[in-house]
Amino acid sequence: MPRFSLIVPCFKVQGFLRECLDSVLTQSFGDFELIAVDDRSPDGCGAILDEYAARDPRVQVLHLPENVGLGRARNAGLAHATGDYLLFLDSDDTLTPGALRAVADRLAETLDPDVLVFDYARTYWWGGTRRNVLAEVLTEAGPDTFTAEEYPRVLDLLMVVWNKVYRREFVRSEGFSFPPGYYEDTPWTFPVVLSARRIAALDRICLNYRQRRQGNILSTTSRKHFDIHDQYERVFAFVAQREELWGWRPYLHRKMGEHCLDVLAKPDRLPPADRAEFFRRTAAMFRAHKPEDALVDGEVGALEGSWTGYRIRRQAARAGREAVRRAELVRGAAAARARSGWASLHAHRPLDAQLVVYSASSHRGVLGDPAAVYAKAREIAPRLRGVWVVRDAETAARLPPDVEHVIVGSRRCLEVTARAKFFVNDVNWPGTLAKRPGSVHIHTHQGTPLKYLGADLLDKPGARLGLDVPQMLRRADRWDYSLVANRHAELVWERAYPCHFTSLRTGSPRNDVLVNGGPSGAGDSGDSGGFRERYGIPAGHTVVLYAPTRRDYRRGGHVDRIDLARFAADLGEGHTLVVRLHPSLANGPARGMGLGELARRGIVVDATDEPHPADVLLATDVLVTDYSSVMFDYANLDRPIVVHADDWPAYTASRGAYVDITAEPPGHVAHSYRELAWLFASGSWRDEESAQLRAGFRARYCEFDDGRAAERVVRTLLLGEPMQEASAVRIPGQAAGRDTLTSA
Repeated sequence: MPRFSLIVPCFKVQGFLRECLDSVLTQSFGDFELIAVDDRSPDGCGAILDEYAARDPRVQVLHLPENVGLGRARNAGLAHATGDYLLFLDSDDTLTPGALRAVADRLAETLDPDVLVFDYARTYWWGGTRRNVLAEVLTEAGPDTFTAEEYPRVLDLLMVVWNKVYRREFVRSEGFSFPPGYYEDTPWTFPVVLSARRIAALDRICLNYRQRRQGNILSTTSRKHFDIHDQYERVFAFVAQREELWGWRPYLHRKMGEHCLDVLAKPDRLPPADRAEFFRRTAAMFRAHKPEDALVDGEVGALEGSWTGYRIRRQAARAGREAVRRAELVRGAAAARARSGWASLHAHRPLDAQLVVYSASSHRGVLGDPAAVYAKAREIAPRLRGVWVVRDAETAARLPPDVEHVIVGSRRCLEVTARAKFFVNDVNWPGTLAKRPGSVHIHTHQGTPLKYLGADLLDKPGARLGLDVPQMLRRADRWDYSLVANRHAELVWERAYPCHFTSLRTGSPRNDVLVNGGPSGAGDSGDSGGFRERYGIPAGHTVVLYAPTRRDYRRGGHVDRIDLARFAADLGEGHTLVVRLHPSLANGPARGMGLGELARRGIVVDATDEPHPADVLLATDVLVTDYSSVMFDYANLDRPIVVHADDWPAYTASRGAYVDITAEPPGHVAHSYRELAWLFASGSWRDEESAQLRAGFRARYCEFDDGRAAERVVRTLLLGEPMQEASAVRIPGQAAGRDTLTSA
């Protein structure tokens, strides 16, 4: 008996079917049967299914003699299922890599619940991907099983059949099946979820829900949408037969009204001549099933009135929204004029020579190089007043209480930025910020550049998608100083940003803590931030940090290069795998592709949200990365670095690179996962060759990082003291002398 029976009905999807089937048959977990149902499809679906069945014994094909529709096609497959669990997969959707393994592990962990709900992502025909906006419902469900009554938020999720797996014996004993019709998911999902005695949640994207250009069947204009009434009648009939479910009747009553009104509100669903009839049937059903204690308010209250009243109400609502929009535009224009006037007023006042304005990572908080400069200025130049620009009130609430701040765009922000003498940022200031004569703009950057930036992106159309390079250069024209950690960075910035600034060989201020962070060695990594203690990493463990970067050849930037669960297992006892995603991927599908679930189960540590990367770097014993610039920072710790470069040609073709990191690496290079696993299994990741490669890399790229970069910036630029030369990284054979300033 297989663990899973995957039932895949097929009708007019020949263009998508192979991708669907391949996504199942290439799963790392192979204990399943795939029951494909040819619903008398007029295209080539039947032949494709027979082809797959001929070469894979796990595929069973049912050819129906006539077209019966999605629900009955599922029933046909259900009758042949022998697996412990059922998964209904639409034939234009796909499973994500590792999905079945993740589901199987979660089922085992929760001792075979009746239903397991997993996450999904919408994939669009133009290449975009968006994670389920209610993913937090799965996260907050917790590790234990529950019922709908214990955790009613599970009903907020999209009530469809394909984001769940079902214990087959539970389905059989309850007699669940699919009715015919357009809305066949409704009388399946509500009875199943309300009846389940044990439900589990899996916070992982296991399915890609394809958003076709012309929409799905529910997006077509047809009288078939009247089917929704029959399907909810089935739901109400089911509940009426089970007294223990009667408490759900008010919820289902409102849900039915909202669902039907949602269909009515979409102009592409019903023919205009049928809209009044649809409303009246909905209203009659709403009245017929209204419980005595049902609360009727909000939009569903329209169902207690007439079709004419509903239309008037809708028209009034549209008129009201338009009036609000116009009022907001007027208020916005007036506020903009007021802010402009306020800024102009303060722009005529003298610059405040003691005022320093800071920002980092597009106003995300006290971070990076600007944070290091700010901290050092408070220490050695307390007369300077530092003010941070932050993006919103939520960000401001996370700041330490003694940090003065302003919210971007506010009148207070306009006043501060109009008066400040000094500006410190690691990205460009917005174009609305005018540079006053006499002000000093200090640009710290965000690390040593490996991939193309600035003007060098002009011949990389994929990498500059959505990026206005000329505008970027106009903003860079405001720079007075560009901080560099090595001569390579100095040359790159001056080429990529052909503007009038002075390169200052200060080192990277944020790396001071790494240079001064303490000795390396497992269990004694100089973790000043207490990272290991916060995450419960056992003393003596070798901590492996995996920090991949984004890919420009894939829309959205995320590409799974390593099976994290396998890597953690292959590292073996005495090791902890820590994962830190690129900041631009932190809130996208990347977390949902397994990282969040693996972290919950304690297989890996997810350090993506750690605000201070130095705390993570100091706590780890070896870095595994692909092409992330974090390798240049990590080299300051003089700890092993392994480069996983399995897609280097594709990466360089799409983004471009200033350095061939596979030819001049900071340590061993793995061109496949097999090579990566071998480096750790053999211990080669920390051998003498690794140390030699790292020494040469440090000599080139940690050249000016001597632990005093922040002090150098404060004394030289904010206090006007003479520039003190950075101490060299003492690598045998490196020349000691160097210039201190060059002009771009």
